Amino acid sequence: MSQIGTQHSFDLGDGRLVTLETGKLAKQADGAVVVKLGDTMILATIVSNKDAKEGVDFLPLTVDYQEKYAAAGRFPGGFFRREAKLSDYEVLISRIVDRAIRPLFPEDYHADTQLMLQLISSDRKTMPDALVGLAASAAIAVSDIPFNGPISEVRVAKINGKLVINPTIDGLATSTIDMIVAASAQDIVMVEGEMSEISETEMLEAIQFGHAAIKLQIKGINEFAIKAGLKTKREYNHETNDAELKEKVAKETYDKVYAVAKSANPNKNERKANFKAVLDEFKKQYSAEDLKAKEALINKYYHGVEYDAVRQATLDTKIRLDGRQTNQIRPIWSEVGYLPAAHGSAVFTRGETQSLTTVTLGTPKDAMKLDGAIFIGEARFLLHYNFPGFSTGEAKPNRGVGRREVGHGNLALRALKKVVPVDSGYTIRIVSDILESNGSSSMATVCAGTLAMMDAGIKITKPVSGIAMGLITDAKNNFAILSDILGDEDHLGDMDFKVCGTKDGITAVQMDLKVHGLPFEVMEKALLQAKEGRLHIMGEMLKTLSAPNEDYKPHAPRFAKVEIPSEFIGAIIGPGGKVIQEMQKTTNTSITITEVDNKGIVEVFGEHKEYIDAAMLRIKGIVAIPEVGEIYEAKVKTIMPYGAFVEFLPGKDGLLHISEVDWKRLDTLEGVLKEGEMIKVKFMGNDPKTGKFKLSRKVLLPKPEKEEESK
Repeated sequence: MSQIGTQHSFDLGDGRLVTLETGKLAKQADGAVVVKLGDTMILATIVSNKDAKEGVDFLPLTVDYQEKYAAAGRFPGGFFRREAKLSDYEVLISRIVDRAIRPLFPEDYHADTQLMLQLISSDRKTMPDALVGLAASAAIAVSDIPFNGPISEVRVAKINGKLVINPTIDGLATSTIDMIVAASAQDIVMVEGEMSEISETEMLEAIQFGHAAIKLQIKGINEFAIKAGLKTKREYNHETNDAELKEKVAKETYDKVYAVAKSANPNKNERKANFKAVLDEFKKQYSAEDLKAKEALINKYYHGVEYDAVRQATLDTKIRLDGRQTNQIRPIWSEVGYLPAAHGSAVFTRGETQSLTTVTLGTPKDAMKLDGAIFIGEARFLLHYNFPGFSTGEAKPNRGVGRREVGHGNLALRALKKVVPVDSGYTIRIVSDILESNGSSSMATVCAGTLAMMDAGIKITKPVSGIAMGLITDAKNNFAILSDILGDEDHLGDMDFKVCGTKDGITAVQMDLKVHGLPFEVMEKALLQAKEGRLHIMGEMLKTLSAPNEDYKPHAPRFAKVEIPSEFIGAIIGPGGKVIQEMQKTTNTSITITEVDNKGIVEVFGEHKEYIDAAMLRIKGIVAIPEVGEIYEAKVKTIMPYGAFVEFLPGKDGLLHISEVDWKRLDTLEGVLKEGEMIKVKFMGNDPKTGKFKLSRKVLLPKPEKEEESK
């Protein structure tokens, strides 16, 4: 890089240098930084309007991560050959950054803000998602946008028993931990990842290891910002406040709201109505004209009262909004095989959260093609999550899958894929339709997905369950860890910590923290309480179905696999695919062939066992090597003046010369053989001149007596 602008480099802690650069690209953005590690470069830009739109009482933040195909020297797929809408992978990376930085903007900052992250160069060794948090935070640091940071993110992996920061793509393939950790210099703010059944202790070690590396990066960001010239953070006034009205709302409603929270009503709709009744009663003291002027502020201040009162009631009584103890799980019921025509199905209901989940078994041809700037290949285990409005009693248009659905589905997929057999041969698609929601529907998806796969007959290694944990704290360091949180507890709490795993360890986590200064001791207690709840939920699930069904459903596609020498692949495919296409058509099967380690792997799928048996017979015949002296049942296919062509093995034809049909001399085969007739022949070897198969029928017939005497 040339020396235009400002650069700063720092060591990741293992000899690899990260370089931050500003003042060279995208100078009209409020903040723009290029992060470089190896030959991988990410451009982060942030722009925030000076003023907020009228009536907006939240931060309208948009985070978009996009991979430029040119960064990896590739053309985009598709008809238009250009980057299109964000892929699920890009959405997931965007969410990781969004979740890390959103809580650190000032609560009263409401200006439209857009953060764009672009992969502009890739060495195909460095995972870009390990650098996007660093890039985003550095771009904000060199801007005048108010932010309670900086933060940074790292990937933590465990390779050959050793924790590693930001491993290469190849190194990650053998890792037992793949986790993104985001943090400020003081606190963890976000964790997401998948694991190979690790313990809670290992989880904490990995988080602490990641935090140590993040502190080095934050030191680098601070030094870089000073070098670039610190900007005075902009002044803003995005909220209108009335201290007197705020005090009045608190004084007249707090005790009433506290009483509703303390009443421990298990009915969500009744609780909602009771909270609203307190607000409506307060508003009655104002005329219509006065209320119109003050209602927005009253609603805002009342929400603050509700936030404080509900939290304090829980801390005081250790009884939650719906009357449960802090570690108590809501009632669970489940059912499998609910949908008779699906390959596998399950209904899982926990409290007021319900998932109807299906499993569909497909062939390798049903695999999803992956065509990213870096990752190319296919996925044969898919999980899709849908969250319609009626699940929360709302009427809202169905406009396709949003980022939340993509994120929740990915968390459930990560939790379950660790127990799916890699050699099942099937492409597996799980679909979770959320029919009710008050609490974690992604964790309901994990539980329903486990049951649906077992109902489908998929031999998962172990069942997986999931639980969402919450946390409430106060200024006096009092806290309550909540198992199986409600929607209200998620909204009003300090932590949303989702933990999935088998009886032997954790397979996936997702944690978002809204509180500063969470001690690791509290996090450890939350993990242990999550394990207790997770195992309880699993016990309830296993009452419905304790192990995978012995066989697939009768209407599920069947599957068989055979390994063949690679030289026979061409023979099975045939010229222009003629042989394999004819075989699939006549046997009603789907056949795929892949070459692995100089061997052909042939997979056959069909709706019925007899279809697969017929195809396998044909395949085995093609690859079979005839044995000299062996007798075969052959089918007469074509009759010629000089003999008959017969199929003595599936896909193997040989000439039965007219002289080998009978001991007596034949001038014609008319009346002797007919097409379609089944006859026995003996394999006599290969013709040394032509290499063609030599067959004989006459040697299997008794010799005439006259010929015996002449000898």
